Amino acid sequence: MPPAPTLPPFSAIVVAAGQGLRAGQPVPKQFVRWRGKPVVRHSVETLLACGAARVIVAIPGGADQMAGEALAGLDRVEFVTGGATRQESVRTALEQLANDPPERVLIHDAARPDLPPKVVADLLAALDATPGAIPALPIVDSVAVAANGLMSGTAGRETLRRVQTPQAFRFADILAAHRGWTGAPDAGDDAQVIRAADGSIGLVEGDERLQKLTFASDFAAIRPSIRVGMGYDVHRLASGEELWLGGVLVPNDKGLAGHSDADVVLHALVDAILGAIGAGDIGTHFPPSDPKWRGAASSRFVEHAVALAAQAGYAIAHADCTIICERPKIGPHRDAMRARIAELLGVPTASVNVKATTTEGLGFAGRGEGIAAQAVATLQVW
Repeated sequence: MPPAPTLPPFSAIVVAAGQGLRAGQPVPKQFVRWRGKPVVRHSVETLLACGAARVIVAIPGGADQMAGEALAGLDRVEFVTGGATRQESVRTALEQLANDPPERVLIHDAARPDLPPKVVADLLAALDATPGAIPALPIVDSVAVAANGLMSGTAGRETLRRVQTPQAFRFADILAAHRGWTGAPDAGDDAQVIRAADGSIGLVEGDERLQKLTFASDFAAIRPSIRVGMGYDVHRLASGEELWLGGVLVPNDKGLAGHSDADVVLHALVDAILGAIGAGDIGTHFPPSDPKWRGAASSRFVEHAVALAAQAGYAIAHADCTIICERPKIGPHRDAMRARIAELLGVPTASVNVKATTTEGLGFAGRGEGIAAQAVATLQVW
């Protein structure tokens, strides 16, 4: 993720102390994997990338291990045990920040994982004029007032807004407002808390990406359950080179020439995986102009592509590879190739197919000048 432009110094609180029961997941929704990583990790990583000095994450009691695993390897992250209500959880996190108080703080719900850095920047800038700022979106549908299951009136949508998080505050103001809160047992959000203390709230433009994950259907409808990509590669045959095909060293009088080990099968497979997730091609990630990839094992490229697919929320379901050459004969090595490719993809051997064909003596492959490969990768949501 590219870092945001230089922003004013700030710290952040991520509220992840709820149980998320409506999401129908086996663990609290903030720890469910979404697009390849736990829900809570997405926004925490964005806040850190934007320059947060500290990120305090309020978690449920007894969830220390889950939280630690979800945010493993991240610096500047601290945990507090949340309270019985959202307001209590935020108050506890604010008190922890008070030991080294920042000038500005963002308070964000973990259930909104897709956090655009521009919203962060706009919120922090708005604090130059007001003690608080929130992202908001207009309401485009008609609004009805309901009572006892019936429509009892209408409300003017022109003055109404959908409120999102993160919400930004001058730290001293929001801490004092929470310490003095005497409202309902749980405030709907932190803007209500500071408004109760006579603080003003500025509005910045929100973003539809900040959708909240609430119900099981929210997790199911995020992305297509199946994606398919295809790849193609070709390398010339040359004397004095090793012949690597499908991750297997194949005895032959010539090998494939290239910047890496020139394994056309694995290169085609990498492009197929990258194509399925819309992540460019092998040259984008491993440019031949970069000397560090000279002679590199193509297995590293496959592992990278598989990791990118996982980050996007997909696992490899099946791979089908075709090798196009006159020789060597692929049949004696097919099982070894399937096993190696399956190992790299983390799938059973039955989920990998390797086949070969000739060009009946036509073209560069028919003349024995090179070898080509095609691959199709099928990915599924995990």
